[in-house]
Amino acid sequence: MAPLDIERTVGLSEGNIFAGEFMGPQMYFFRPAPGWNQYRTPIKGYYQCGSGTHPGGCVMGAPGKLAAMQILGDLKK
Repeated sequence: MAPLDIERTVGLSEGNIFAGEFMGPQMYFFRPAPGWNQYRTPIKGYYQCGSGTHPGGCVMGAPGKLAAMQILGDLKK
């Protein structure tokens, strides 16, 4: 399916299942944006763990596991 097909079928903006393109400046731990990596956000206690975070979407659960590990580490501080 092309991005336009995905957008029309399930309503994903720009048809991207990874919540943003995997382009150089937004890859690995620069996801979802530089400064917002490591699953933290500028809002204290608010974390992200969706497909827009490292390592991206698919059916693997890795963003959730990595975010949970970050949260647990932060709670120990």
